[in-house]
Amino acid sequence: MIRRFMLIVLLAAGVGLALRAVRLDERPMHNDEGVNALRFGALWQRGVYKYNPDEFHGPTLAYATWAMARVTKAPDFDHLTENRLRALTVLFGVGLILLLALTVDGLGRNATAWAALFTAVSPAMVFYSRYYIHEMLLVFFTFLAIAAGWRYWRSRRLEWALLAGAGLGLMCATKETFVLALAAGGLALGLNQVWNRLIDASGPPVKAARLNLWHLAAGLAVWLMVAAALFSSFFTQPGGLLNFFRSFPAWFHRAGGDSAHIHPWYFYLQRLLWFRAPRGPLWTEGLILVLALLGAAAGFKRSHLGRASASFVRFLALYTFLLTGFYSLIAYKTPWCLLSFWHGTILLAGVGAGVLGRRFRQRWPRMAVSVLLLAGVVELGWQAWQVAVPYAADRRNPYVYAQTSAEVLDLVERVEALAGAQGQNGRMIIQVVAPESDYGPLPWYLRRFKQVGWWDRVPESSFAPVMIVSSALHASLEEQQSYHMAGYFALRPQVLFQLYVREELWRDYLRRLPER
Repeated sequence: MIRRFMLIVLLAAGVGLALRAVRLDERPMHNDEGVNALRFGALWQRGVYKYNPDEFHGPTLAYATWAMARVTKAPDFDHLTENRLRALTVLFGVGLILLLALTVDGLGRNATAWAALFTAVSPAMVFYSRYYIHEMLLVFFTFLAIAAGWRYWRSRRLEWALLAGAGLGLMCATKETFVLALAAGGLALGLNQVWNRLIDASGPPVKAARLNLWHLAAGLAVWLMVAAALFSSFFTQPGGLLNFFRSFPAWFHRAGGDSAHIHPWYFYLQRLLWFRAPRGPLWTEGLILVLALLGAAAGFKRSHLGRASASFVRFLALYTFLLTGFYSLIAYKTPWCLLSFWHGTILLAGVGAGVLGRRFRQRWPRMAVSVLLLAGVVELGWQAWQVAVPYAADRRNPYVYAQTSAEVLDLVERVEALAGAQGQNGRMIIQVVAPESDYGPLPWYLRRFKQVGWWDRVPESSFAPVMIVSSALHASLEEQQSYHMAGYFALRPQVLFQLYVREELWRDYLRRLPER
């Protein structure tokens, strides 16, 4: 039985890796990915990282990338690829499956196996494991803290308290929204203990009757040390600690509605449960929610669950419901934020699948249920493949949001060809003229050019041989009779750029084109 369980978990990890790692460069870099890549570039090239309290989130993504780059002997930043960067979040996405080994006695072997499969094939989990952003790291570190906390609750061993503290410190240093998971976890823990003592009296048996306060203090110390080390760039930037506290007013303003990313309360659930754009396929992870509700009910009813397992499942249910509510009520929403509460939903779905199988004592009905559940896993896996590859940058994909257009690659290819025609290559002067919020991820794609100027308005005198100008600025440089307008390129939805080229350079470029 144990051998079969381990094989299933390893199979799930293999499937999860295959779905996450295939054709990672299929989608152009999102603006947020480009920003994160540039911040890592400063660390990789100059050994400098400064935490910004207003943007960009915490330092763990940059430092984790730095560690992987060192281990894998990555090239210089100019030759770094999207594949190499996104491989980091792929590893964290697969690691989320392997972390389930720490909670087997809380979820149960069958439930853990199903949870591993659902984590592997969840379209949302797959899609955002292929995104070079902070979210998958936040989910991983959150589950690490929960799993290590569970292990400490069961054993009262110091090492688990220290690991839980490290998980909390890494959560804190990953993204400011860790406070939502922390609040949901604290409330869920308190409510679960009330339920255990006053309603169910089924608290999990432990070796010690009381918590060891020294262990908790040690865990808290690790939490603070990990967070302090990362925010201060390993104590080289002490101001980073103060900036951590300064970050919350800015994010509270965004959460309250001071942002372009304001959506209704059902924004996340709509994408997860029933999303169909015009002329697009139907996307749904409804099976996971139905099974999660069954698993949550089992935790409160203790049906088919032991005392310890019921308490752990009940905590997960309370935690997931609270976190879902927090994220849904906050006006500021970006779709990758759903991963935090959806992961808890997936764990409960594993419990629900396990409970459903145990309700049938006879062999054939139980096999039929397993076959139906596996069919659901396969269907989710097919959706995951679709969101990861064919629909990776398609707005009919529920998880695509403000996605960079593939035309940016055409723009960069044209600029590189112009540089070749001029004979300057990476030394060609380029002026990019656009509001700062509009030009990402162009800095990532133009990183090989060492003389790029960034302007927020059209300069009175244009001197660069190549200018990339936001169409919203109505530059009309071709009226100067010294520039040729070489085309429009969509950067993102409703964000267009014009490429202007000096007439003499344009003629040189045309002469180099092959004859047709």
